[in-house]
Amino acid sequence: AFPAPGGNTVLVRNHELSPHQLDKHGLVAVEYIKYDPMCLGGTTTLVVGANGQLVKQYTSLAGTERNCSGGPTPWGSWITCEESTVTPTTYPVDDPRSVSMKHGYNFEVPITGEVVQAEPLVAMGRFNHEAVAVDPKTGIVYQTEDRMDGLFYRFIPKQPSNLKAGGVLEALKIQGTFQKITVKNFPVGKPMAVEWVRIEDVDPEEDTVRVEGFAKGATQFTRGEGAWYGNNEVYFTCTSGGSLNPKTGWANGAGQVWRYVPGSNPQEGGTIELFIESHDRSLLEHPDNVTISPSGDLILCEDGGGDQFLVGVNPKGELYQLARNALNSSEFAGACFSPNGRIMFVNIQEPGITFAIQGPWV
Repeated sequence: AFPAPGGNTVLVRNHELSPHQLDKHGLVAVEYIKYDPMCLGGTTTLVVGANGQLVKQYTSLAGTERNCSGGPTPWGSWITCEESTVTPTTYPVDDPRSVSMKHGYNFEVPITGEVVQAEPLVAMGRFNHEAVAVDPKTGIVYQTEDRMDGLFYRFIPKQPSNLKAGGVLEALKIQGTFQKITVKNFPVGKPMAVEWVRIEDVDPEEDTVRVEGFAKGATQFTRGEGAWYGNNEVYFTCTSGGSLNPKTGWANGAGQVWRYVPGSNPQEGGTIELFIESHDRSLLEHPDNVTISPSGDLILCEDGGGDQFLVGVNPKGELYQLARNALNSSEFAGACFSPNGRIMFVNIQEPGITFAIQGPWV
């Protein structure tokens, strides 16, 4: 959500659609602006009045694949992320899931009221993206990856606020620890020094960015999801982080929230700590999107089984349930606050509903 003239708010929404899902939502976009004419994902932009009334809405990006999450930039745009790495060779041409372009990229959407020609930000990496969080002091973009063996990345742009100019992609490495850190009893609240390893092949033909990073010592995070910057910290969730499944060796936890504190400059790696880990699914199950409320609490969107909740986390790491999806069992998504802090916007993924919930939120 971004400030707009007249006390309005510009709200950019993702549409996590694949080519075969037209019957689900019936999204129709302007053909000439599509990145891939076979794809139905993208973004729509809403202009919302001070009291939550809809002023106008329009398609702002089209022809992308499974736009899952993303993040706002301090220069006034939305980065939308493809949670997909499909290519034209993934499926036969007569398969309804087939595409005509490579996918797995980020795209930038301005909030100026313009329909943007979709252009992939290739230098930020081609992988199963989820979310981004931008440090306003440096312009560095932190990125999550929704894979069981995903990594946590940062993109150092050549020109802050101009991501199309390229930059350097790196993956986080915790110093002196085993790389697969989703094991049971990982310490909570213990800051650990990190360093960053450079990714050379940012646009591979196969989904191998994380493979290169892991070979260089990067740390694995289990299904990285939402990310948000606030108070010189980056919070991100691992929706399946936690204890290991003894049969598969993969994590089978109820979810984690991590806190990364950048160094004073890019050469200083900073620190990372496990902020919270859920051991009670009735309190928190599979956190996904995350934002920071005007009060400073984290707000987590659940993507678990059964009832879905918005869950708050105070600075002490204490959890509380804020809202329940009483409509169905679909996940909450995209929680964020209007610039004046009065309205929380949040979506229910299926059937695709956006709510504007009046505060106070402090």
